[in-house]
Parts: sequence; structure tokens; C-alpha cells
Amino acid sequence: MTVLLNRPKPIAVTVAEVQAGRVEATVSNTRAGSVTACRRAKLAPPAGGRIGTLAVKKGQRVKAGQLLLELWNDDFVARERVAREQLQSARAHAREACTVANTAAANAHRAQQLRDQGFLSPEGIQRSQSEAQSTAAACGAATAQIAEAEARIGASRADTERTVLRAPFDGIVAELNGEVGEYLTPSPPGIPTLPAVDLIDDSCLYVSAPIDEVDAARLKLGMSARITLDAFRDRHFNGTVKRIAPYVLALEKQARTAEVEVHFTDTADAQALLIGYSADVDIIVTTHDPVLRVPTAAVMPGNRVLALGADGVLKEVSFTPGLSNWEFTEVASGLAKGDRIVTSLDRAGVKAGAKAEVEVGKK
Repeated sequence: MTVLLNRPKPIAVTVAEVQAGRVEATVSNTRAGSVTACRRAKLAPPAGGRIGTLAVKKGQRVKAGQLLLELWNDDFVARERVAREQLQSARAHAREACTVANTAAANAHRAQQLRDQGFLSPEGIQRSQSEAQSTAAACGAATAQIAEAEARIGASRADTERTVLRAPFDGIVAELNGEVGEYLTPSPPGIPTLPAVDLIDDSCLYVSAPIDEVDAARLKLGMSARITLDAFRDRHFNGTVKRIAPYVLALEKQARTAEVEVHFTDTADAQALLIGYSADVDIIVTTHDPVLRVPTAAVMPGNRVLALGADGVLKEVSFTPGLSNWEFTEVASGLAKGDRIVTSLDRAGVKAGAKAEVEVGKK
């Protein structure tokens, strides 16, 4: 009896059994996306001036309509006060003029009655009627002055409002650029400057991510997606495609992409997130479940895998794939449930015909 002392030791490999499960065809972003607020406003007063009041601080939550800052506007306030006084004067003058007009109209009526009775000459009637018409015109002019004074108040108030900055929506103050006493200058056309207040509505967040133009054609609104964040590597967030950009962005030295917005399905998931977090999305285009599947990492070029037979010998098997993603590939035919497929293809000596055994503690 001959003993083969030099028989090679079987190669230790890791395997995965062919099992039924879910396989998805997905589309992923080409570059990192970002967590973005549904509403974000970079605010500044329309007029330039020196900051007189800074009513908020960084990180402060504000309500819609709340005062954020106010420029020095004592001159505008004084003009509005003058306009209000002018309005009161105009109203008093109008009351006086219209009272005189009413009296003149009554006198003209009585003069007409006296003329009918033969007690007043035609010249007296003409004089009383002219006086009534004149005072009526003065009443109309005085009334018009009221409207003019009210318009002047409106103009003064508009000037004052141009120096006041209020929150357009509920949110959190992300940035403040300026201190009391500093001068704010509005941005000239085409020359952006730092906003006085950066206001973010963090109650609604979504992920904006670039998708390759080839993959963008497969997407539709309402598709489900998975969101992963570098800050929460061990967690996935569910999302829904809410917007697909109607154009392809062409940037120099970068692939052509279309911007896609994926909103968080559960708004509570987004409450602990920060604006600007880097994020990736896997948009689910098609799903097959349940189907036989193998790890995609175990598939070799030409749709081949190494199967570990019951005799401990590795053999190459070709199969027909179905759907595939970076994690799993669907088996349409060529493999059976329970087949053991080698996943450690990078180990030395792992090839068809080699003797192998399952690594201890691994399947």
C-alpha cells in the first residue's frame, strides 16, 4: 500500500449557497450627492445701509414674519411721521372745506326758494350758486389732498420696509454676515455678495444627486430609492424620486449628468441630519422577488462561477443571469438552489480542478 505523503492540502475558500431572494436593478449617482433643504433663502435688505438692529443669532429658530435685522432708518421713520401729520391736517382741512360747501349749497337752495317767491333778484341767485359751486370744488380738492397724504404715507412706509428684513418662512438661521454698526451693500447685478442672513427650512430635506445621462433615461417619478450617508454608514434611509431635471448638465472634464431629487419617505428620519451631508442614492428601477441569486462578487467574466462540488473539487459553471446589481445577480438558469459558489476568488490557487474545502467558520 502506497501512502501519498505529498498530496496537496485543500485550499480554504469561502462560499455562498445559491438561495432564493430579492434582486433589484438599481441606478446610482455618479458623484456624491448632498442633503439639501426644500427651502433655503439667502436674504438681504433691498436697500443698503448701516445695521441698526440685529434681532437674531446663528442657530436661532425663527417664525415666518419675525424680524431678522433692521437698518438705521430714523430718517424714513421721521418722514412717515410727517406724512401722518400731513394726513391729519388734510382731513381737518377737508372737514372745514366740505362744511363750508354744505352751507353754501343750503344757502343756494334757500335763495332759489326766495327767488321763486319774488324776494331775490337773478343776480343774487347767480351769486349764491357760484359760491356753492366754488366751495364744492374746494371740498373736492381738500378730499383729494387726503388721498395724496395717504399715498405719501404709503411711500414713506415702503421706504421704511426696505430697511427691514423679516423671515419669509419658519426656519433656522444658518449664517449671519454683519454686526450692528456695519454697512450692508446690496449685490450689484451679476456680482454675488455674502447674504446678510442665510435661512434654512430644515423641516423638509431631500438628497440632490447627479445621475449619468444613460441611466437617467430609465428613471421615473415616484420610484423608490435607498439613501446612504457617510455620517451614518450603518443605516439606510428610504426615499422617493420627486424630481428629475429636465436637462442634462454638461461640465468640462465631467460626465454628462441629470440632477435627481430624492425625498425622504419618513420625515422623522431627516430630523437628525445636517444640510450639506454627502449622500448616495440607489434608485430601484426593477425588482424580481423571489428568484435564485448569487453574490455579484462571485461572478467571473462570461457569466461564470466556481462551484464547490460534493467531492471537494472546484469546477467552473456557466449560468444565464437575470437582473444584477453590485450585491446580487439573478440566476435564470444553469445553477440550482443549494449549489455552493466560491466567493474568495482572489485567493492563490483558486481555480477549476483544484481541491478545496470550506474555510472553518465560513459557509
